Amino acid sequence: MMKPIPVLLGVTLAGVLASCAPTMTGPQMGRIVNSVTGQEGTVSFVRGTLQPRLGNPFAADNATIRIGGQTYSGRTAILSGSAASLLPAGLGLSLSVGGSAAIGENGAVALGTRLDTPRPGTATVRSGNLIARTASAPTLTLTCTLTVDEAEHGIGECTGNDGVKYALQF
Repeated sequence: MMKPIPVLLGVTLAGVLASCAPTMTGPQMGRIVNSVTGQEGTVSFVRGTLQPRLGNPFAADNATIRIGGQTYSGRTAILSGSAASLLPAGLGLSLSVGGSAAIGENGAVALGTRLDTPRPGTATVRSGNLIARTASAPTLTLTCTLTVDEAEHGIGECTGNDGVKYALQF
């Protein structure tokens, strides 16, 4: 028979250690495929940088692409895709005013408000782009369009400076 105190102590210690473990701090990984040759490569983004924000277009690079013996690095710009709101994301507020008047009857005025939440299961996707280049001469570039969800997963298309098309999944 096991004694309850050591078991409880072991479970508590395991919980404390688990709370100290890092949570998904590595890069967001994906793949890139050359549409002409089918050659595959990798794409990685620094976690947390595929969210819309007021940003500095000259900030440090947050994306790395490796394909065909070349390494490209660049910076993404993600647009929010929705109008700015004073309410938390997903909430909507509406205000209505109405009235009536008739000869021989009392008039009425009404005021109403409504706070809405989004429909369940509606995914928010955002669009953006990535401009990446090689560090070696001659400089090669990839210009990509991206579609990203809240979990920083997405798809995209890139075009190289030579006109070759690429598909992205991340």
